[in-house]
Amino acid sequence: ARILSFIPPDGEFVLMNYRMTNEFRPPFRIYPFFELLSPYKVELIVKVRAEVPENNYGGNIVISIPMPKSTSSVVCELGIGVVGQTYEYDAKERKLLWKIKKFAGGAEQTIRCKITLAGAHSTSVRKEIGPISMQFEIPMYNPSGLQ
Repeated sequence: ARILSFIPPDGEFVLMNYRMTNEFRPPFRIYPFFELLSPYKVELIVKVRAEVPENNYGGNIVISIPMPKSTSSVVCELGIGVVGQTYEYDAKERKLLWKIKKFAGGAEQTIRCKITLAGAHSTSVRKEIGPISMQFEIPMYNPSGLQ
């Protein structure tokens, strides 16, 4: 075993960076489902699964979903009885932000979005959604096994 000793400086700092070369499971999996409802309406369902152990959780999660250029409005539904989740559509950036305060390990969360387009969509509208990105924190979780 190796021990690292240090005297911390004032303020926030990076203690160590490391890289893993072996297989590793991402802490979250994102499953998007897309359906063309009419020439002006598209439905997007995004399911996120926490692959971390049940005794861990993700916090301060922000999932960012870019929308098509021709989007005129986005209306979303969160799961029934969901607490600690919000969403907002930034029309200027054409981006949906889905925020989740706390996400238990092993759990799934879903958002269902009805996207209204200003003009009739073409087959390329599917390519204009995404890429979906995610920011998160997982306290006291280490996928590498480094202690």
